[in-house]
This record gives sequence, C-alpha cells and structure tokens, in this order.
Amino acid sequence: MHSSPSTATSHAASNPASQPTWKIKLLYDSECPLCVREVNFLRRKDADRGLVEFVDIAADDYDLALHGGIDYETAMARIHAVLPDGTIVKNVEVFRRVYEVLGMGWIYAITKLPIVGWLADAVYGVWAKLRLRLTGRADLEAIVAERNQRLCDTDRCRI
Repeated sequence: MHSSPSTATSHAASNPASQPTWKIKLLYDSECPLCVREVNFLRRKDADRGLVEFVDIAADDYDLALHGGIDYETAMARIHAVLPDGTIVKNVEVFRRVYEVLGMGWIYAITKLPIVGWLADAVYGVWAKLRLRLTGRADLEAIVAERNQRLCDTDRCRI
C-alpha cells in the first residue's frame, strides 16, 4: 500500500535483524473513554497474537524515543502509529493499517479511494480537534501543561 506524504514518514531501520514481532504500534490516549473503547475492541480482535502493540501515551513513562519520536502533545493532537521499519502513520491511515493487520481491512477499504480517503481524513481532523471537548476534558494546552507539571513534581520533567 502506498501512503501519501501527509500520512506517513519513512525512517530507515538501523538493524533489520532486530525487527519487532508486532506489525503496528498504535499510540493511544488511555484517558479518552472513546479511545479506550476502541483499543479494547482491537485488543480482543488481536487475541494476544501480538500483531498490534498498544502504547498508552498518557502513561507517565511514555518515552517518545521508543515511539517514533512522537511527543505527547503531537500524539494527543491526532492518532499516530509506528510501523516496524520506523514509518510513522497518522490520521485515518492508522485505522486502515491496524484493521488490515487484524484481518478486518474491509472495514476501512473504501477509504483507500482518493476522494473517500480525503473526506475521511477531513472528518477525522474535525473529530481530532473536538475530541477533548466532546469527552469532557480540558483543552490540549491545559492537558499538556498539567502533565508537564505532574512530571516535574516527580522529577521526570520533559519541558
């Protein structure tokens, strides 16, 4: 599958022998009830096969160096995933890839069509901007500031 430059960035793998067993690493926000619901569904579909590595970006020990260099604020702004070769995927492409890995690619297959894909990304972009408000949370700036303060209070500053 070919990804447009706006949805994937390629990074060369430094050592092919060290390729992970997972097929995609999904970065998600465990403080978002809708995100958790989706992740729980995907975990059940993965059925402990380890095809998808689920990474909680809200965890205090989230380390961007281990996850494609995607910092907390960027990951909170829209969904991201990392492929075993280091390619970063975002937006609806993440769902397409995860569902394909889990054998349910037909659900998002229509979004491969250029116009439908563009429309799906546009709708997702609106959702991403409204997600925090719709789930009763503070805005992104406040959430990032609170997290940074909490991490600094525990000597884990990332400012």
